[in-house]
Formats: sequence, C-alpha cells, structure tokens
Amino acid sequence: MKKILIILALVILYSCNKGNGELIGVQGRQEWYQPDPFGMLFIPMGSYNMGPSDQDVPYALTAQSKTVSVQAFYIDQTEISNNEYRQFVYHVRDSIARKILGEEIDEEYYLLLMNEWEEEYDVPIINWYAKLKYGDPKQPEIREALEPMYYNMGERYMGRRQFDTRKFNYTYYWIDYRRAAKRSSRDALNGPEGAKHAFSMDRSQFIMRDVINVYPDTLAWIHDFTYSFNEPMTQNYFWHPAYDDYPVVGVSWKQATAFSIWRTRLLHAYLADIGGTVTNDFRLPTESEWEYAARGGLDLSPYPWGGPYIRNARGCFLGNFKPMRGNYIDDGGFHTVKINSYNPNDYGLYCMAGNVAEWTSNAFDESAYNFAHDLNPDYMYDAKDDEPEVLKRKVIRGGSWKDIGYYLQTGTRTYEYQDTAKSYIGFRCVMTYLGRAKDDNL
Repeated sequence: MKKILIILALVILYSCNKGNGELIGVQGRQEWYQPDPFGMLFIPMGSYNMGPSDQDVPYALTAQSKTVSVQAFYIDQTEISNNEYRQFVYHVRDSIARKILGEEIDEEYYLLLMNEWEEEYDVPIINWYAKLKYGDPKQPEIREALEPMYYNMGERYMGRRQFDTRKFNYTYYWIDYRRAAKRSSRDALNGPEGAKHAFSMDRSQFIMRDVINVYPDTLAWIHDFTYSFNEPMTQNYFWHPAYDDYPVVGVSWKQATAFSIWRTRLLHAYLADIGGTVTNDFRLPTESEWEYAARGGLDLSPYPWGGPYIRNARGCFLGNFKPMRGNYIDDGGFHTVKINSYNPNDYGLYCMAGNVAEWTSNAFDESAYNFAHDLNPDYMYDAKDDEPEVLKRKVIRGGSWKDIGYYLQTGTRTYEYQDTAKSYIGFRCVMTYLGRAKDDNL
C-alpha cells in the first residue's frame, strides 16, 4: 500500500511539472508575505506635495513645492536609541575580542545572544563578567590576551581599566548599483569588446568597502557649544542606563550608514539560520521618504501633528525644540528627551519634529528639487575623504532640541557634513516594502 501511494505521488508530481505543455511558471514555490520588522511601522505608497508648506523664512530658496510619488516602505517608529546603537558597538567589540582570542579559550566563556529567538539564533557574544571573575584559573591568560583592547597604562584615568574605543572599527560593504548601471560599465562587461576588459572591469569593482569607527563622538556635547557646561553629558549620555531610551547622538552619516548595513546582516543571518527568505536592506531614508512619513498623511500641513501652530489648544508645545528666545524647558525638554516622547503623528511615528535632527541618505544640493525625478526622488553622491567639503553635505531633517521652530517644519531642509558628528543629530532606518501594497497579499 505504501509503495502504491509513493508511485501515485510521483505520477501527480510529474504531471504537474509537465504542465500539459502550457506555460504555468515554476511550481511548488512557497507563498510569502512581508513580515513587519520589529519596531517599524508600515507607510503605504502615495503621492504628495514635497517642499515648504509655509513661508521660506530665511529665503534660502533650497526647496520648492513639487508633487512626488513614493513607494511603500517601513520606517522606525522612533529614533535609534542609545541602547539600540550600543548593540552595534558591542557586536564590534566582541568580534574584535573573538578574533584576538581565537581558539585560546573554551566555549564556556561564550554566551548565546539572548532574544526571542534564543534557541535558533546562536551567535556568541563574549561573557565579560565570567571572563574577568576573580579566582578563575584562566583569568590571567584571558586578561593578557585581551590587553590590546584596553587603554595602555599611560592613558588610563585614575588607573581605570577601560576599553580603547578608538579600536572599535567596523568593516562594511555595499554595491554601487548606480556605477554598475552605467552603459559604459555594462558594455565593458557584456559588449562585443567585453573580452578585452575581462581583467580590467569585473563585478568586484562595484563592491565597495569602507572601515569606520563605530563609537559615538561623546565629545560632541562640548565641541558643539562654546562657553557652555556640557561635561556631564559627555561623561554619561551614551553609556549610562539613565539615557538608554534617549536618541543616540554624536553619530556621523557614515556611522549611521554602517549601522544600517550591520542591522541588515544581523536580520539576514537569523533568517538564514531558520531557512527564511531575506528581505530588503535596512538603510537611511531618502529625504522624500522622510518628509512623506513625517507628514503623516497631512499633505499641506507644516508640522507632523497638523498645523499651523506649534502648540496645542491648551498652550503646550508639541515637540522638543528651542521655544521663544531660549526657554529650553518650556516644551518639557532640555537637551534630548526619550524617543517616545510627545504624541505621535497620524502614522504613529514619534519625534518626527524636534528632539534630534535626522540623517537622510541624500546628498545636499540647493537645486536638487529641480533635477531630481518625481518618482522616488533620490540624489546621492559618495564623497571621498579628499574631496571638497561642499560635496560632503548630507541632508538632515526634522530640527532638534537646540533649533528654532522653523526647522521643525516638514518641508524644511538643511545639511551637515558626512564626516561630522553632532550632539543634536541622530537617525532612524527604513526598509522598502517587498511588493506594491499590503492589500495585494490579501
């Protein structure tokens, strides 16, 4: 009986694959739906008027009203917090330690990464507490091996054994699709003369590589402001538990980009372990995506919560910025506030105006609205370290705790340099939705 069932199944499978000579596509592919990434909200595709909804106060003429269309995507509900970014820093730290230790220690000195996928996801991290426990017979050996990760004796403050964060370097890769898409690149690879370029032009030339130190610039709290006492923020803001749910700052555009790539690798590693299908990459939002999300479906409103006022009906401020002539506490903040402060906009997103300004993926050009496409507008330029500073400008959006109300408007755009880190700039990630719209999967 069992043999008969097997033969019957094989006959059915053969007949399905044969398809009676008709074009039926590849059969047996698993039905797949886009999972909602943790901590992200879905933003449906749409069209809106990008640009200023109010008077151009500084008459900068860097933005004009323009109708654009944006495809569906996910965006972080909040700005990336200190604690979330610290996971990235700890990954880099532990990777360096594993490379140093190699096979010198037993597996008992590793811990599994604890999360909701504890059983399946077994990427080890260093158990620093077990490793440094007094009385452990391997402790001297391990301490000596890890010594290069700490400041040398001459640099230690009051003898404290602290990590040398200057060594927390992360190597990351990405593909330069725009360069690869150029006709000259494709002709060199695939054209009639392609054989002549087999060694001079290959796919590896589009795989880009960079190395970045991932530790935030904690001194930004001091060097951003002259004659201002911010030493306590430098000493405690990034590492102290009191600030875990505050937005990470002191992160450059390159560091934010590296974080997005690492976050992609983290998710894809887990999906590979469970036999899942990969998703689109995490990345920084384009400024058109950022503004679309910030508006929350209110097309002509100057602020994420509506408008045209920056206070509610009870006279309370609706964001964390610099009210009036500098009464920083009048809005309930001071420096930064927690990432889920104030009311979210109609998409459910917090602090799309104020708290910290946010990096976007786009290069800044005063006339970008004039030449950018109206379908997913995007202007990118990968400036090298030795190029002029004007080419290193990246768009930031949303205004911050130290900015006046004008910069909180959804249509206001300004810039900062990609290799600088500020105490008032953070970021959040996006992921393009795989498909056209969620309704298509119903």
